[in-house]
Amino acid sequence: MKVPLDGSRPDAVFPSVTRERWRELALGVLRKSGVETGSPEEALASITYDGVTIAPLYDASDLPGDPGLPGSAPYIRGSRPEGGSWDVRQRHEVADPEAVLADLENGVTSLWLALEPEDLPRVLERVYLELISVTLDAGGRTREAAGVLFELAERKGSGALAGNLGADALADPETAIELARLCSEGFPDLRAITVDGTPYHDEGGSDAEELGCSVAAGVAALRTLTGAGLTVEEAFGQLEFRYAATADQFLTIAKLRAARRLWARVAEVCGTDAGQRQHAVTSSAMMTARDPWVNMLRTTLACFAAGTGGADAVTVQPFDARLGLPDAFARRIARNTQALLMEEAGVARVIDPAGGSWYVERLTEDLAAKAWEWFQEIERAGGMAAARESGLVADRLAATWKRRAANIARRRDPITGVSEFPNIGERRPSRAPRPGEVAGVHYAQEFEALRDLADAQETRPKVFLATIGPVAAYTARASFAANLFQSGGIATVPGGHGVDPDRIAADFIAAGGGAVVCLCSSDRLYGEHAEAVAAALRRAGAQKVWLAGRKGEFAGVDADLYAGCDALGVLRTTFDDLGVTR
Repeated sequence: MKVPLDGSRPDAVFPSVTRERWRELALGVLRKSGVETGSPEEALASITYDGVTIAPLYDASDLPGDPGLPGSAPYIRGSRPEGGSWDVRQRHEVADPEAVLADLENGVTSLWLALEPEDLPRVLERVYLELISVTLDAGGRTREAAGVLFELAERKGSGALAGNLGADALADPETAIELARLCSEGFPDLRAITVDGTPYHDEGGSDAEELGCSVAAGVAALRTLTGAGLTVEEAFGQLEFRYAATADQFLTIAKLRAARRLWARVAEVCGTDAGQRQHAVTSSAMMTARDPWVNMLRTTLACFAAGTGGADAVTVQPFDARLGLPDAFARRIARNTQALLMEEAGVARVIDPAGGSWYVERLTEDLAAKAWEWFQEIERAGGMAAARESGLVADRLAATWKRRAANIARRRDPITGVSEFPNIGERRPSRAPRPGEVAGVHYAQEFEALRDLADAQETRPKVFLATIGPVAAYTARASFAANLFQSGGIATVPGGHGVDPDRIAADFIAAGGGAVVCLCSSDRLYGEHAEAVAAALRRAGAQKVWLAGRKGEFAGVDADLYAGCDALGVLRTTFDDLGVTR
């Protein structure tokens, strides 16, 4: 069909499509797949950890309302009316002046220094402070670190400072007040307080929980500052919010947009139209120690989402962050990830790239509503400090982590390179240890603990895959079983000659035997041969017989492996059956 170039109506070429027609087609496909449902929307929808429904199809009727203009309240479309590049912020945990200079000479525009105060002069000696921004992360020594930075700027003749001093208004309100006054009076581009939402994410919390906690912490900081005499506008101007960006690009985009919407509502209630300054950091919880190279893909997606979502500053964690201190190569890849997305992909050339997407706009609104409900619950409990002290926040995060961990265990939330497509023969790079452990959970931690256990054995644990029938009959399930066992570091040895039980048992013996085997074939061949093959393998010494698939009971078969089964439970049981002490 040729597309007319004479200005005739588009529907003369492209027939109009209705939601009803989509329903008819979707129902037809679902019924062919064995799914009986009266609603394809319900059958194809998914639910986030916040209870937000992700629909399979969106249209203009899903738009929640006018999101406003970029740079204007409610700031859903971004806090910068002109758009443009975000601040490329690299984190440093050790005093390495050469690494800092290498970053600044190659695209980094902002430093995030998690250093002791006495290390700052050496690290910043050759840095032009008036050209970059500096964010401090000194914990209980924030006042000292800020003092060193001020002294250094005065000595170097840098009349202006930009960035954030990293004070925590909940943990140390006196320091927060003191530094906020200093910044408000003499450093208009320097903020005193970081409202950090990432710890709530790192404890396994959901997106709305991270948002609600951050807004509650921000409100607590406002009360502290205004109670000490700062004006509402001055107090708002001293806060910067930090959020985790994950490989779920749409939820990250929506989270950052929703965060600005929520904070704009707080500002409105306080009688101002202040926006929210955001620092997005690629998630620590999603990073893996196994197959760490995949982290480059995760952080690229997260960085894309952070930039698209309108973050003012973005930190990409180096791919080897779980292994120890990042090396020069990892830091280069981290900063170049941002350069590529801004310069080559052009993400920063468009203001609010996701704006107008029916899906993103609806997701932003729904996520904001869930977060506001959680924020209100915290406020009813007496505010953030009281909610943390009472255990309300910890219990809520723990409950979400329990649900998330269950989905990870069943591989419903797959982790590439760990729970899916593992490489048990990988050779990971070695890194120097980090100064301190990263707090919180890691999504891959349970699978990685089993991998560590398997690697520590003198002989790697193994499972024999008894393949029955021709290659076409067993390949899919043999691959599935191998993938599952190898996710725990257990080697798999395939073997089998057709459907002869004795020959399959002979292959098992030739492979060194073992305590655990898994049958792999089609449903039809299971019905004809599974029991005979299981009996032959048991006579040859097998003590535990799994079957890949879910097809009823067979004599001699102990249990099934299937999509959605408790993979961690299978692996732990297999370690026990193989005599590996956990």
